[in-house]
Amino acid sequence: MEWLLIRRSLSHRNGGRHRRGRRRPGRRGGRRDRGGTHRHRREQLHHHAHRYYVQDAPEIPDAEYDRLFKELQALEAAHPEWLTPDSPTQRVGGQILDGFASVRHRVPMLSIRTETDTEDTGAQAFDARIRKELSLGETDPPVAYVAELKFDGLAMSLRYEDHVLVRAATRGDGAVGEDVTRNIRTVGQIPLRLPLNAPSALEVRGEVYMAREDFDKLNERQAAAAQKLFANPRNAAAGTVRQLDSGIAASRPLRFFAYSLAHQSGGGADRQLQTHAETLDCLREWGFPVSEWTQVVSGADGLSAFHARVQAARDSLGFDIDGVVYKVNSLAAQRQLGFVSREPRWAVAHKYPAQEALTMVNGIDIQVGRTGKLTPVAKLAPVFVGGVTVTNATLHNEDEARRKDVRVGDTVVVRRAGDVIPEVVSVVMERRPDHTEPFTMPHQCPICGSVALRFEEEADYRCTGGLVCGAQRKEALTHYASRKAMDIDGLGDKIVDALVDSGRVRDIADLYRLTLADIATLPRMADKSAQNLLDALNASKQATLPRFLFGLGIRHVGEATAKALVKHFGRLDAIMDATPDDLLAVPDVGPVVALSIQTFFKQPAQREMVQAIRSLGVDWREHDGQASAEAQPLTGITVVLTGTLPTLSRDDAKALLEAQGAKVAGSVSKKTHYVVAGADAGSKLEKAQSLGVRILDEAGLQTLLQSGTA
Repeated sequence: MEWLLIRRSLSHRNGGRHRRGRRRPGRRGGRRDRGGTHRHRREQLHHHAHRYYVQDAPEIPDAEYDRLFKELQALEAAHPEWLTPDSPTQRVGGQILDGFASVRHRVPMLSIRTETDTEDTGAQAFDARIRKELSLGETDPPVAYVAELKFDGLAMSLRYEDHVLVRAATRGDGAVGEDVTRNIRTVGQIPLRLPLNAPSALEVRGEVYMAREDFDKLNERQAAAAQKLFANPRNAAAGTVRQLDSGIAASRPLRFFAYSLAHQSGGGADRQLQTHAETLDCLREWGFPVSEWTQVVSGADGLSAFHARVQAARDSLGFDIDGVVYKVNSLAAQRQLGFVSREPRWAVAHKYPAQEALTMVNGIDIQVGRTGKLTPVAKLAPVFVGGVTVTNATLHNEDEARRKDVRVGDTVVVRRAGDVIPEVVSVVMERRPDHTEPFTMPHQCPICGSVALRFEEEADYRCTGGLVCGAQRKEALTHYASRKAMDIDGLGDKIVDALVDSGRVRDIADLYRLTLADIATLPRMADKSAQNLLDALNASKQATLPRFLFGLGIRHVGEATAKALVKHFGRLDAIMDATPDDLLAVPDVGPVVALSIQTFFKQPAQREMVQAIRSLGVDWREHDGQASAEAQPLTGITVVLTGTLPTLSRDDAKALLEAQGAKVAGSVSKKTHYVVAGADAGSKLEKAQSLGVRILDEAGLQTLLQSGTA
């Protein structure tokens, strides 16, 4: 089999060069010369736009293209008579219409019959029908087909006269569509004029679509502007094409694939095309983008192989499809087969299992992951989507659930693509029952009852239960036993799984209650291995306090922070009883970390677990800590540095402040005492001003260091 339409580096018919005629004497710099410049700029811009949008092989930087574009705009502003519909400047839009005029298609835009059998048998059935209609026997050669993608966009008809785009129309009812020419001119991939070797009159059919990446960026802009979000790329493309303001259409990233030729006449139409594949080659030659996922295949086996290949690559295409299309390659055979019920006998759309479906939300549960993340999950009325029956779909987090406003009782669009976890895409608002309640994220873990916190600049709520939370138990025990924590050799993932699954271990304290018999009875555990693990558990009882503190798995408390806490406080009880202000006095501890530590140790279950571990013989050396030493002048003062100071570097200023006992934080909060701002201070200065935090310059900093106050 031969791939027909792999993207090629096509050269422009004239190599991007403009053929310059001789100037008449005495006309240098005059109207005629400026007219030649105008034509040349148009030629250049058409060429470079084709290289950029269609071939994905730009020859000049964007800035140079913009310079040429602005020059052309200036020429056409000075000479309005030079402005024509095929000018590159007409891609920017701007005119606002009252509505769209109706257009009767010269050649009806017929639909293609859909094969609902999504298995190989669907391709086999189509091939069998074609062979029967063509009266082919078993000994006759296989039929050649062109296999294409079925794009999930908006069908479009493009009419060219004298090589210039004069009309773009939607499918409508197949006979009459809407004139959307002004909006379609803004689509960079659609040529505004064709080369001279193309027929002078031409009607091309294709699909306007929006790539997934462009769709995501568009919705981000919509959200930032507090505007309605689009449900999917197809809706976004259709809504853009039907914008009455072509300026808005120009700002949205639409793309286009050509897939058929409806009509050709006039000069250049004398080429005798024999196959659909040749037609696609011509479209590409004339400057239209044609999908590289197009292949000439042989018989039912070729169709089935193409269907499977595309299905495997579907999620990586970068745009949405809902199936593939098979067309008999021979144009003569197409004419012989003809049409039935306004559908061509020679083509069929072979679908895939739907990736989106409608269903009802019966409830919203909260799932707790191994790391403590709380995820709202919609409990759905069972629905078949993406090849499986789906009963649950993620709502991701509180922000997403609120943005989509998913409520119990809602009818929703559910999407499942490939192996991706099913998600709720949108709510069908017109089906919402009365008296529904907005979703509210709980602030307690549904598994262990511990506080659930959402830290600054994070999207997720997390359970603070850690080792006492059943959902996090395995992950927490594995972390506790890790090399940088308590270093319990032999207590890996599989052993932890076996201990938890058998009910022998529910928390850390249970580890130190294990006997040799408990361990030896685990699956695939030899006596020697059991003894080694027991010895490692006993050895871990003589740990250091920083290792134990790190091993507890308190969020945001890494190795360095654990060491800083122990250095400052010296004793575990002092850390457990520390106030937020006490914690903020520790280098490397900011407001978020302080909140995490305090929340962890405020919960009775955590304190009980720590006491149980200590009672089982886990011990460490303690000391009085730096916090008990004589207070320094700036002890308890939190300072934030921002911008560039005249004489002091950031590191020098930080060292001077910390030497006087101050805490130098990285972010501004209500508990910040001073912000030292230098040149080019940014968002930290703005936040300090909004919170009413006192702001110092370098002179004020020196005063603070010398006197303890500013």
